[in-house]
Amino acid sequence: MANLQSATTPSAAFADSKPHYVLLDALRGAAALMVVWYHFFEGFAFAEGTAITTFNHGHLGVDLFFMLSGFVISYAYDDRWQRTPNPLTLKEFFKRRLIRLHPMLIMGAIIGFTTFCLQGGVKWDGTPTPMSWSLVALVLTMFFIPAYPGAQYDLRGNGEMFSLNGPSWSLFFEYIGNLLYALFIRRLGNRALAVLTAALGVAWCWFVTTDVSGYDMIGIGWTLDTVNFFGGLLRMMFPFSLGMVMARNFKPVKIKGIFWIAWAVLFGLFSVPAFAKCGAISLNGVYEFACILFVFPAIVWLTASGESTGKLSSKFCKFLGDISYPLYIVHYPVMYLFYAWLIENKLYTLGETWPVVIMVFAINIALAYACLKLYDEPVRRWLTKRFISSK
Repeated sequence: MANLQSATTPSAAFADSKPHYVLLDALRGAAALMVVWYHFFEGFAFAEGTAITTFNHGHLGVDLFFMLSGFVISYAYDDRWQRTPNPLTLKEFFKRRLIRLHPMLIMGAIIGFTTFCLQGGVKWDGTPTPMSWSLVALVLTMFFIPAYPGAQYDLRGNGEMFSLNGPSWSLFFEYIGNLLYALFIRRLGNRALAVLTAALGVAWCWFVTTDVSGYDMIGIGWTLDTVNFFGGLLRMMFPFSLGMVMARNFKPVKIKGIFWIAWAVLFGLFSVPAFAKCGAISLNGVYEFACILFVFPAIVWLTASGESTGKLSSKFCKFLGDISYPLYIVHYPVMYLFYAWLIENKLYTLGETWPVVIMVFAINIALAYACLKLYDEPVRRWLTKRFISSK
């Protein structure tokens, strides 16, 4: 298979991990960087109380994550359930996924608690939050128990599932996706999986094009009301299942320089200006669904077919892949401080703030890399040695 390179397997990977699709790992890193970039413009809009007007569709990086997750999980685990000897068990699968994902979730909660305290321990409207509820939120976030809108431990007062680290909502649905995969979806044959994916696609298309959420875009799932829960579930399940379909039917189609092409295409797609609604139809929903249905599968397929060439290229791709998850998890607590600074100083544009934006961007990358090397990889290695069978 195309770009499967054992030399790029992360150092904290399990001993029996399959070789990685190195360019898919790098693509995940590129998407994480774009999500961080998007959140700067979200901050300008939030501080001013307006809609996002630049890099409008950057939240689609999350939908690309879901598709990549489905592809990689199907590739990594589908053939292990029936292997002889030592077939994969549900217990073993869940242990592996917890070891892979949960240490950084805990770190994200700790960093989020720290930045919330640095921000003064107040909601966005300035209302003080008792330290007792802040500690409750910390513990619940570490155990990945979301807040319902209006809960006392909704520390910032805007209804986030995880108010110490907002983007953790997507991992909440990722966990659900992993659970459904292990209990149900993995058992489906190719035809049944294709039918399920098509049904999910129809449901998701209806949801976003008719603007059920009222957001006039796909960015849903971050809070725990009914619409966001079911919308977030569809948002995760459709690209996740589509990624599985692709992994099961993958045949390489090589295009030279595909990684840089994919990066440019994604940046261009995310930068398209927002569309006005057309009656009851959300044109933003139509556009974003089309990206997920047509463009993202092509990007994932072609990127999985590509190869990194040379030591420098391989190291760069490995770096992007390694920091992708830590960067996504740790960047938003820092962004909360940036948002508060924007509000306090009434700054609403990149032109006014670009030196600080560059500094915050660099801090996020450095923090992600430090967490990876000093915490995530050592902890995962210890947990793997302690809890994963070496048979």
